Amino acid sequence: MKDKKKSIEEHRSDEFNKELNKRIITDEKLRLISLKSSLIGARMDEILTERLGYDSKYYTLRPEVKEVWFGDGTGKVVLENSVRGTEPFICCDVYNPSNKRIARGENVPLLPNDLMQQVRDTIGACNNHTQDISIVMPMLYNARQHRKTAREPLSCAEWLHEFDQNPSIKRIFTCDVHDAGVGQAVNKTEFESAFLTNVILEQFINDVSVEELRDLVFVAPDNGAVGRTKVYLNMFSNPNVKKDLGYCYKERDYNTYIDGKNPILSHNYTGNSNIAGKTGCIVDDMISSGGSMFDVIDILNNMGVNNIYIFATFALFTDGIDRFDKYYNDGKFSGIYTTNATHIKDEYQDRPWLHIADSSKTISEFIYYYYKGYPTSVLLNDKSVPVKILSDKFDRYYNKIETSKDYEEKINIVNNVGKLIQGLRASIGNNVLNKRNVNIKKKVK
Repeated sequence: MKDKKKSIEEHRSDEFNKELNKRIITDEKLRLISLKSSLIGARMDEILTERLGYDSKYYTLRPEVKEVWFGDGTGKVVLENSVRGTEPFICCDVYNPSNKRIARGENVPLLPNDLMQQVRDTIGACNNHTQDISIVMPMLYNARQHRKTAREPLSCAEWLHEFDQNPSIKRIFTCDVHDAGVGQAVNKTEFESAFLTNVILEQFINDVSVEELRDLVFVAPDNGAVGRTKVYLNMFSNPNVKKDLGYCYKERDYNTYIDGKNPILSHNYTGNSNIAGKTGCIVDDMISSGGSMFDVIDILNNMGVNNIYIFATFALFTDGIDRFDKYYNDGKFSGIYTTNATHIKDEYQDRPWLHIADSSKTISEFIYYYYKGYPTSVLLNDKSVPVKILSDKFDRYYNKIETSKDYEEKINIVNNVGKLIQGLRASIGNNVLNKRNVNIKKKVK
């Protein structure tokens, strides 16, 4: 007797990720296609699985993905599980060079161009069988090539326009995009850029002392970072905090062109020059080699700024971290606050000056809102977290002082009462002793 054909529901109930040894949740259409480049993909899978009411020890939203690279340098992506009728979110980090491939007999790292092609291959592997595809790319590919200043392409706008023409792609989600104007390259596809400011400042405010938070100066390393710096400044709205704003403008040599750009001759500070003794906060979207950061650090040190902290959503450290180590050991800056939205080498992560905030919960929340059809403006416009944490920190500090004062007053009262009792005891003791002496004298007589 022939076996009955399985229904679509029965086929779906058999979906299993063998690599993770977990059953894929078939009652939900959400799928998290996490490429190897996305190091936070596994954590986001756990968060979303639990958010949907399933035990992440046994269930997953991730179909099994096989990434294949050939000897000639080309590659492909194979989905081992069906995604028909689902809503996949393709998670990637195109700036993660930690994975390697064999090309013409040599072991080479996967570069952004390779990883971007891998995203295209993943879209193709869905075979137009999905309802909507969302691209989750925390650091946008080629985002710094957002305008023309010479005979060069608008690389970022070109690939955004390419994806915009694909009817399978519903949205592109990124974080702290270098220039939000690139979103104008799409008109059929949702484009959203979220700041990860909340998670960065939450860790910073909890780490530093109240005294460091009392008087702050926020500095943009260039004109393009002024808007981002204002966002950080406004999140420190508290009557106990003094705030100042400045920025450094770059003087360039427009007669010379090196490595695709005009070299920087100097950084010049603009703003209130009386910032000695303040806590310095340098704000930018990313750290590449760090060259600009070092110039700004030197300027602030020369102006007498006490503690200098750097806030950057992405930390690539393309030229390594030896110079950062030296500046930290020399006491020139106090720390860098960044996120794990892009890859940071394991050997860098134990540095005492490097503080990495977890962005997986924030990004997962956006994915959940997209999937459920909730308005994301609630998440995009929420700047209340650092304000509340800052307020609570100062409240605890002043309550501690008041408690300490009350305690000292009570101790003083207890000490005074103790001294009074000792005085009374001494007085009573002397009276008793005097009476005994009188009685003895009478008996002798």
